[in-house]
Amino acid sequence: MKLGFRFGINGPHAARTMMLDDLRALLSHTPADAIRADYARAIVDDNVLGKSTKSARQLAWRHLGTLYGCGTNNPIFRALRRLWPLDEAAQPMLALAAALARDPLLRGTQSFIVNQVPGTQVTREQTEAFLDRRHPQRFTPASLKSFAQNVAGTWTAAGLLTGHRRKLRSLPARRPESLALLLFLAYLEGRTGQRLFTSDWTSLMGGSPDELEALANSASHRGLLVFMNAGGVKEVRFPGYLTPEEERIREEASRVH
Repeated sequence: MKLGFRFGINGPHAARTMMLDDLRALLSHTPADAIRADYARAIVDDNVLGKSTKSARQLAWRHLGTLYGCGTNNPIFRALRRLWPLDEAAQPMLALAAALARDPLLRGTQSFIVNQVPGTQVTREQTEAFLDRRHPQRFTPASLKSFAQNVAGTWTAAGLLTGHRRKLRSLPARRPESLALLLFLAYLEGRTGQRLFTSDWTSLMGGSPDELEALANSASHRGLLVFMNAGGVKEVRFPGYLTPEEERIREEASRVH
């Protein structure tokens, strides 16, 4: 779980979507410097999510805590929390990015969604077939249907799908805050320079290289990161995002990436 990523084969999307509304409620009721125990207390004791039973509150905390990390020791969550209040339109992509980093089940569906041509229909049956191929004999038909619905709900909330019953591939809102987090996630994986702009993370935006560069410029002007482009050589830095120890771990990752 280095630098906040989660790996393995299990994840909250077996049971839930990325819980965007709950995340919004939680972050609006907790201070920016809250620690993990504060988030747990807000959900379980203070019931800021308005759940009807204590067991429902505990389950919501378990899923949210897994999906987002919810603690100052997690650099992905710290970055999310830093960018979250700056632009409400960026929040769906911010939540998606963090959920992808933290839920291997959801992450496994990214290529399926991103590779769909904008405007084409994406059916639940197609999603189920993809999941069944990826996880042969792992899910019962009922579980497969539930998983496909949860995944579709998340991709819809993030703006990569639109529609209620009939889902169409769409392009999400492109905001500087969203790109800042996507570039940061690629940076955590060890990428630098131009390679930050060609990762699976930035593919979520669906923009051209020029559009992504314009967003990076905007993010730099807003102080979200440092972006420099001299003679086609790109440099991106994230001052204040990582502790010295986290930066050391990232540098080790960059040598093997």
